[in-house]
Amino acid sequence: MLNGLDHIGIAVADLEQAVPLWLKITGGKLVHREIVASQKVEVAVIEIGSLHVELLRGVSDDSPIAKFIAARGAGIHHIALRSTAAQEELDRLKQTGVRLIDETVRTGAEDSRVGFIHPKSVEGVLLEVVEPGHK
Repeated sequence: MLNGLDHIGIAVADLEQAVPLWLKITGGKLVHREIVASQKVEVAVIEIGSLHVELLRGVSDDSPIAKFIAARGAGIHHIALRSTAAQEELDRLKQTGVRLIDETVRTGAEDSRVGFIHPKSVEGVLLEVVEPGHK
């Protein structure tokens, strides 16, 4: 079941430049930073009140984020919706004919379970289903 907005993902070319800029503009705080090797991405999570913004930098030229920036430039990459059971949600969506990028959840930042819905199914918006981790 989907139960709210988890975060907004922003593709950036340089985290060392982007993090201070986002902190200055939003007054938020950096609450987490890690490299998710399986997705070839470095993530910095900025907390702005109850909203989380993930700043995403590709760690290699063949990473999805680096390819996104090369094709479209830096900017909004995805919107993530929170779920209590990400795999069940992906299964439900698949049964209703929604096109998925991930039919099986994978590990995301902060030990979360994630899966992406293809943007062609959602008016061009990349949606992520996120079941928060239990760290």
